[in-house]
Amino acid sequence: MSDADAGPGAGEATDDAPADPMGDVYRVLGPDGEVVGPVPNLPEETLVDIYRDMVTARRFDERAISLQRQGRIGTYAAIEGQEASSVAATHALREDDPVFYQYREHGAVIARGFPAEYLAYWMGHESGTAGLADIDVFPLNIGIGAHLPHAVGAAMAFDYRGDDRVACAHFGDGATSEGDFHEAMNFAGVFDAPGVFVCHNNQWAISIPREDQTASPTLATKAEAYGFEGVRVDGMDPLAVYAVVAEATRKARTGGEAGGDGVGDTNAEDADTDTGYDHRPTLIETVEYRFGAHTTADDPSQYREETEAEPWRAWDPIPRMEAFLRREGIADDDLVESVREEADDRVAEVIDAAERFEADPVSMFDDVYAETTPELERQREGLLAAIERHGEDAFLREE
Repeated sequence: MSDADAGPGAGEATDDAPADPMGDVYRVLGPDGEVVGPVPNLPEETLVDIYRDMVTARRFDERAISLQRQGRIGTYAAIEGQEASSVAATHALREDDPVFYQYREHGAVIARGFPAEYLAYWMGHESGTAGLADIDVFPLNIGIGAHLPHAVGAAMAFDYRGDDRVACAHFGDGATSEGDFHEAMNFAGVFDAPGVFVCHNNQWAISIPREDQTASPTLATKAEAYGFEGVRVDGMDPLAVYAVVAEATRKARTGGEAGGDGVGDTNAEDADTDTGYDHRPTLIETVEYRFGAHTTADDPSQYREETEAEPWRAWDPIPRMEAFLRREGIADDDLVESVREEADDRVAEVIDAAERFEADPVSMFDDVYAETTPELERQREGLLAAIERHGEDAFLREE
């Protein structure tokens, strides 16, 4: 499925339906959860898990923003509106397929198990990312697009070693303006790296609208320059995202262009078609909207109108998925309430775990280099001497 052939439901709207702000995209669910394209062949438990993870991601978002406003965590990047793309994409991977993410795709972490210490990172504890290693998620990346060459390198390593694994990298639309993006995609295309590259087009690169940072008609079409396929998908439709990423992982494992039994029928475990290449990467543009601020340090009212979000609200991924589950007889009021309560409890557990971390200022020197340099050792000793001279309270005093 190419960017030009967006698939069922692409850009469709009727007199009774809300305006579609996405243009030509691959889609499975309409705005009210109605089926408009091939539904992936998934067990009911998996469909409920995807819904549960999205609800948990949004609850985590609400609590994290509240904690930041209270001064209990540092700057935080909100996910509201973008839950479907990171959650469903992760469900389409195998458990040992590593995930490389930027900083907003909390849904990938939640879908992989949501380590209790995850929030500690946002409180300033680097060790808070240690639990991610156990679930094959690389630590979040603050440098825009800087993780993409690493993701490609991992994919190439899998190829060289003969490992049946795929590297999946998440990044924002602004990353496509970085040199690291170009270098990574070029290597992926030249060396047929088994990679899936998920570009979250949430319409804004901080305060810069998509149309002001590239003259390309879509972000998916950038893949043509690197010799592989780009796909444009409704990023607020979890079933469409699942289908597209599952198809991309099939190509990454077995090679060839999109096809097989069709995107809608492809599952994460399907890998039985050899169509020419050893592997083929895919660039996926998930078209979505960032309902909130870029981070809690941002004020979006300075660069966009409040009314801009209104057309996108009708495509909110959580109500859409809930409506679909109800239509299919999979969910009822009891299940929905149970999912919400479970999300509340899980997020509360993560917050409690994070707030049990104790700060150790000296630890800031531990992992700068593999071996501590003389200059770092001098700085470390200077800090220790200052703490001994003035006492710890002097360094904790709030002005």
